[in-house]
Amino acid sequence: MKKQSATVKIASWSAAHPWRAIVGWFLFVALCLGASAAVGTNSATTEDYRVGKAGQAEALATEGGLERRPVEQIVIDSPSGPLDLAVARSAAAEVTTRMGKLPEVDRVEKPVVSKNGKVLLVQVVMKGEELAARKSVDPLVAQTAEVQKSHPEVRVEETGGPSMSKGLDKQRGDDLLFSEMLTLPVTIITLMIAFASVIAAGVPVLLAMSSIAAAMGLSALASHVLPDAGVGNNIILLIGMAVGVDYSLFYLKRDREERARAGGKLGSQAIVQLAAETAGRAIVVSGLAVIVSTATLYLAADVIFSSLATGTILVVLVAMASSLTVLPALLAKLGARSEHRAARRAEKGKPNRDHGGTSKVWQTVLRPATQHPVITLVVSTLVMLGLAAPALGLNLSVLGKDTFSRDIPAVQTYDRLMSAFPEKLVQHQVVVRADTAREPQVAQALADLRKRAQADPLFAKDADAPVLTSDDGLISSLTLSVPFKPSSSQALDSLDHIRDDYLPATVGKVAGTEAYVTGDIARDVDYLDHQNSKLPLIVGFLLLVTFLVTVAAFRSVVIGLLGVVLNLLSAAAAFGLLVVVFQGSWAQDALDFNATGAVGSRVPLFLFVILFGLSMDYQVFVVSRIREAALRGVDTRTAVLEGIGSSAGVVTSAAVVMVTVFSSFIFLNLVEMKQMGFSLAVAVLLDAFIVRIMILPSALTLLGKASWWPSRSMHRALSQPAGPAEPVVPELRQTQETGRF
Repeated sequence: MKKQSATVKIASWSAAHPWRAIVGWFLFVALCLGASAAVGTNSATTEDYRVGKAGQAEALATEGGLERRPVEQIVIDSPSGPLDLAVARSAAAEVTTRMGKLPEVDRVEKPVVSKNGKVLLVQVVMKGEELAARKSVDPLVAQTAEVQKSHPEVRVEETGGPSMSKGLDKQRGDDLLFSEMLTLPVTIITLMIAFASVIAAGVPVLLAMSSIAAAMGLSALASHVLPDAGVGNNIILLIGMAVGVDYSLFYLKRDREERARAGGKLGSQAIVQLAAETAGRAIVVSGLAVIVSTATLYLAADVIFSSLATGTILVVLVAMASSLTVLPALLAKLGARSEHRAARRAEKGKPNRDHGGTSKVWQTVLRPATQHPVITLVVSTLVMLGLAAPALGLNLSVLGKDTFSRDIPAVQTYDRLMSAFPEKLVQHQVVVRADTAREPQVAQALADLRKRAQADPLFAKDADAPVLTSDDGLISSLTLSVPFKPSSSQALDSLDHIRDDYLPATVGKVAGTEAYVTGDIARDVDYLDHQNSKLPLIVGFLLLVTFLVTVAAFRSVVIGLLGVVLNLLSAAAAFGLLVVVFQGSWAQDALDFNATGAVGSRVPLFLFVILFGLSMDYQVFVVSRIREAALRGVDTRTAVLEGIGSSAGVVTSAAVVMVTVFSSFIFLNLVEMKQMGFSLAVAVLLDAFIVRIMILPSALTLLGKASWWPSRSMHRALSQPAGPAEPVVPELRQTQETGRF
């Protein structure tokens, strides 16, 4: 007797004890949420984001107490007409008084009037580190609102890193709610069409939502090991809804097939066990493929990618668990209802659905790939390569404040501030460490560096920029301003001038010094360099693990290589369309984003990794069905027709759900999330309807028996006459014959 797999044992227990499994699952979800509420989320700090030379500069500055402080800017101007400076100064005085009394404030700078006399600026320096300041900025915003009330003649508004971050957090929460409201109805409608049942449609959605809730709770716990960068819940919702529904779809599809084949001779528990033997294994393999692929993001040694990886891994694990435990229990409880409905359809002379055969529609769709495989393969591949061609012009950039949604009040104020005081917002901080004996030499070298910079049109003429020194005299700092937008070429050039020219010519000549440059520009440049340096390692490891997982799942080196090539093709085509849409400006009005001529630096790597994992959903499910047919001894062409034809409906439904979920992120405000959602939606469409329907069957048809090399079991199967189409678990063969369980 064949030994039962773990998935079958778990499904059997759940089907035999459905209420225990159902109650246990929802207790688990409640426990995850309760634990997260008790311990809270450990958010990433500024230190967690440090990379490259900019990160070294920040570490030195922090050591000497010279680190950059969070700054809020209170902008006082007139919404129409000239500014009344007397009223503006009165408002500034009240701002200074109110802010100075707050425990969150370190100091308030003197008011400054813009060169054109239209704006009065009051800078408020907060205590603590930059990232944490968004949690304590509310009292400042409240005081600004009070000043506005008492001075209605002028406009008094606040901006700055903390207040913009606070606005982004709120917008991100609103976006998540909007995404749920958009995707849930479409998902339910799609599932109702696929299963012609409200209950069958509701089960995948219920499990996906509960899996998302549990994963969010576990994510809060995990953040105390790997700090959360604020993107965890976004990715949990994005991936959780997609894979959660997919896994349930695969299982439900197989359950219905087995139920139809049994023709009422098997009980619900036996049906669930049969489904678990095939669908359960496919879910485990697919889920592990996503997890292993996503885990490669940890190699980036980046807090944001680590957060993305942690969120994805947790939600996939939980979705797998729900599909293997509570789903069999639900199917066992709903089985009697399905059997009753099938009996009524039989009484009325209506055929039952989901017999697992290949419909005429899919036979027609697959005809080009199976009857004309060479032409179909060449044409489909050329189409994908044509879509991928624009990816050669991919331009990566760290998307900053210029891409933030202008619906956030603090961002609108930032724009006005940038026009009036461009030199106040973009700065380079030069940090130097040397022995105390060299402090005078360092000070002189930094003064020389400041003089050189002020003679350069790329820098602001700030003659009063002081050289600051730590109490122990070991660390010195100089801040230089740049009167250009952070995303401008001038701002980037100014950093090159400091690092490549001015620093070596001044501080670099003082023996025994250690000097670095930080600031928003330096951080972005170093972050991109750091990411690019990790890219070959991550991509290479991803290709390797994807290949190994596929080979282990199907015992075929050829299928492993084919899977890697097809995934590369899907990713390349998605990159090409991403460049066409987001690097140009033609789509910015339709998709509501500010074009910067670049793609977010994190998007391609994230897309590449996640797509490789998600593509395994289709690959495992489709190839598993083909392999089942081939193991019965049928020829490869017939196996392709049978395997893809029987799975095409559920794959199409799963693709529609995934595309709906991913497409909803196109309507969010954060540009990187738009780009990620667009890329994944396009990639899934191409993967489901071109790669899996055209290229994969064409390639397998051409390869024939060689597709399964070097699998011995497949070689033996193909050497024997074809067996029956109904896959039956050996342990249940006697049960099926007697009709007992």
